[in-house]
Amino acid sequence: MNLRVLVVDDTSLFRRVISDALALLPDVEVIGTAPNGKIALERAASLSPDLITLDIEMPEMGGLEVLGELKRKEIECGVIVVSALTLKGGELTIRALERGAFDFITKPTEGDPRSNLAAISNALAPIISAYRRRWEIRSILKQTSPMAISKPVPAVLDRVERPPVLKKSEIVLIGISTGGPNALAQLLPALGMKFPVPILVVQHMPPFFTKSLAESLSTKCSLTVKEAEEGEPARASTVYIAPGGRHMKISPDTKGDLTIRLSDDPMENNCRPSVDYLFRSVANNFNGPVTAVIMTGMGSDGVLGLRLLKRKNSHIIAQDEASCIVFGMPKEAIKAGVVDVVAPLNQIAHEISRSVKSKTL
Repeated sequence: MNLRVLVVDDTSLFRRVISDALALLPDVEVIGTAPNGKIALERAASLSPDLITLDIEMPEMGGLEVLGELKRKEIECGVIVVSALTLKGGELTIRALERGAFDFITKPTEGDPRSNLAAISNALAPIISAYRRRWEIRSILKQTSPMAISKPVPAVLDRVERPPVLKKSEIVLIGISTGGPNALAQLLPALGMKFPVPILVVQHMPPFFTKSLAESLSTKCSLTVKEAEEGEPARASTVYIAPGGRHMKISPDTKGDLTIRLSDDPMENNCRPSVDYLFRSVANNFNGPVTAVIMTGMGSDGVLGLRLLKRKNSHIIAQDEASCIVFGMPKEAIKAGVVDVVAPLNQIAHEISRSVKSKTL
């Protein structure tokens, strides 16, 4: 079955390029286009697309307003935001993701038409694939009678037995990707005001977007949330988000205190920042107990780093499938046998707090 897509952008060039990029993907059908948000809503109501690619900055009605109206009018379809690689674009995109957009891509800023087409197609391909899996599951559930799903078969990866003994962790690491902004907006406020250790987060995002993410999260919780800076100490009650386009690692200073370092080293798992990069640096440079959390996202970034952390008896938490936008990264970690606890999003803060505040339970 084809995934039916409505393309929304205020420029004819990008409507055409995005439509052509989607046409390169298997089992995807572009069923229409719209030049602004107002027309997009009309066509979404009449065409019933499965997915919308949505320009975030448009005249008459922008992408944020469209998201709000889709929800108000109960028009069920996924949204992939198409954003400019600018500070304003980053701010608007973070707000869109927090309002339920599935994921985002950025518009190419340079290059010839052929390379721009390839860039957009390559960016859309894994997102479309991940969305398709979610869409197919929802379609099956809608077609299944209540009697048939009243006694679901427990998933093999649903739970990992909680370990009886924990060491008091001195640092918390979080790796997260697709669905991250919304998940972090729920997780971080639940950790409370005075958190006893620093929290380091790798969220897969380009430059500009991570700064906007940190600022948005900072308004939602009592912890200090900031984009990490080169050479700053890692302090308790502070959340450090790896800057888009740069790796983050830690190293002890002459006094043994943790210092954050940023790097332009090559991509890992097609990502920079990479979760594996951060996790590996902590495994190699920190001798104290660690809590590592792997959350919603595509791919397997983080698994190799978790293997190293597990050798040092780190406590590892994975988000469960039901609460993930994409159950990729947590699933691969669970399959690798390195996870201690699998928890829904609304219980992860409790599991983290349990690991840093109690020596034994």
